[in-house]
Amino acid sequence: MKITEVRSMYPHYRVAPAAWRRHFWQMVVRIDTDVGVSGWGAGGGGIAAVEVINRHLRELLVGRSINSIEEVARLWDDQYKASLPYGRSGIAVMAISGVDLALWDVLARAEKKSVCDLLGGRRREKVRAYATGPDSAWYRDLGFSAHKSSQTRRESQAADAARILEWAERARQTLGKDALLMIDAYMSWSPDFALSVARQLAPFKIYWFEDVLLPDDLDGLAALRPQIQPILLAGGEHEFTARDFRHIAKARALDLWQPDVTWCGGLTAVLRIAKLAQAHGVPLVPHRGGEVWGLHLLAAGGGENLAEMVMGKRGAVRDELWLDEPQPQEGDLVLPEGSGFGVQVNEELL
Repeated sequence: MKITEVRSMYPHYRVAPAAWRRHFWQMVVRIDTDVGVSGWGAGGGGIAAVEVINRHLRELLVGRSINSIEEVARLWDDQYKASLPYGRSGIAVMAISGVDLALWDVLARAEKKSVCDLLGGRRREKVRAYATGPDSAWYRDLGFSAHKSSQTRRESQAADAARILEWAERARQTLGKDALLMIDAYMSWSPDFALSVARQLAPFKIYWFEDVLLPDDLDGLAALRPQIQPILLAGGEHEFTARDFRHIAKARALDLWQPDVTWCGGLTAVLRIAKLAQAHGVPLVPHRGGEVWGLHLLAAGGGENLAEMVMGKRGAVRDELWLDEPQPQEGDLVLPEGSGFGVQVNEELL
């Protein structure tokens, strides 16, 4: 089977996360082959990544064979080396992520298997999901027993601490004493603030603090990590490839790794990161792992049994870019039926 075409597109979103503005959210990639099978993938980097794929990576891929996961890995390495002068991380690797996922999808579809099958088969019939957003009561009603809240710095240290404590008390009461509760600081806290809040939150048994400092501050993270125990220091969604995670491992900067499958280099990169995590005894929980791109890895037994679902608010307007994505049932996720990743793109948004 050979690749006959590679094309990336940026969807016509109605809603996009504010941090990514209108033009830098998720893009899509389609790969066609000479056997009539096509595959789809998702990546980050928006319109900039679209240009990287359509004007550079495409010419490396058309005409190449794609008959095994080993060939997928070779194509990953070739794309990385070719984009190295302007890449190594960021938008270039986000572009490679979308291509890599489309390659996995087309290979699995050609073999009439799921991506999970290519990874060795299903080891988890259900994957426990956690809900990210502000509405703990809604998540309880949906059956979730794990919840993460975004708690960025906004006002004075005292006011922010009071708001976080109020959330923790309400969430614990709403979801119960055995629920997992996590906090995402989105790179907005200082070490002193994190340590102070960790002490105040002790009665509520928070599972992890996520993205507390800027990801470049490995020394600061390494110093903070033991001070907030037993709360885990989590992060990694803004890191790229196993190379970045080797730096994290060497610095012992994080207790829990969170690579994003659609940003860090795709499934090929995440498999390498997961191998590194296992070697260092670090748990891995993919960022947005409840989306199909990470869910197949989790269902195949990779990483921890915990998948993020970005639920937002009840009744919020959403862009349904991928059709047939699994929805949580009593707080669990089950892989969709069908070959590849088991989803179809909503062409009305393209």
